[in-house]
Amino acid sequence: MSLLELESITKSFGGLMAVNEVSFDVEERAIVGLIGPNGAGKTTVFNLITGNHRSDSGAVRFESKDITNWPTYRIVKLGIARTFQTIRLFQNLSVLENVLAGCHCRMKSGSFTAMLRMPGERREERAALARALDELAFVGLQGQEMQLAKNLSYGSQRLLEIARALASEPRLVILDEPAGGMNEQETAALIGTIRRIQNRGITTLLIEHDMSLVMKACEKIVVLEFGSKIAEGAPEAIKGDPKVIEAYLGMED
Repeated sequence: MSLLELESITKSFGGLMAVNEVSFDVEERAIVGLIGPNGAGKTTVFNLITGNHRSDSGAVRFESKDITNWPTYRIVKLGIARTFQTIRLFQNLSVLENVLAGCHCRMKSGSFTAMLRMPGERREERAALARALDELAFVGLQGQEMQLAKNLSYGSQRLLEIARALASEPRLVILDEPAGGMNEQETAALIGTIRRIQNRGITTLLIEHDMSLVMKACEKIVVLEFGSKIAEGAPEAIKGDPKVIEAYLGMED
């Protein structure tokens, strides 16, 4: 069953066609990679899914519901969370506070209830704290809860973003270059984390330039070039596809 469907999604910026009628689907509980050379339109596709950009045409459907051009907060509430190519953390807040921010979209208490410190609000706070601690342990950041986010290594900041995304209780998590800044050992651990996310019943869609990670972690790969889809299939098929090889390596005259 398809959890996410893109149908002929298109986006241009002025005279530049960033995404040109791209269509693909993501099966529930799958790990799908979106790859392509720099400037292929990958992050723009992510931004169209998550409401950071408005599409010019086409449709985005989640659980068969048309969410095209929905505002970001509604998309998060529906069950789609993401990380970013350029890390976006609250750098001067603690590691724990960053993850608690991800819990906020599931909390029902309003400002009046919070001000009065009603029992329901306190229960929600305790539940959010427990969930945040669980997610930090899940990504391997237990024991660093009180550190400022800016003091973490670059690789650990990537993991913190993933923990924050998971704290929102997503059905689909979208990872934009999650291995960026990680060493070989950290990347190997990340592959394990992505698989454990799948074991929790969460679907993953990722952009990644580390082809070793993509080939090991992903069950399906979609390839973009100049904003258009040029290939889609299993990792082994993609690795030998002449169009993909040409896009990455070029062809001799």
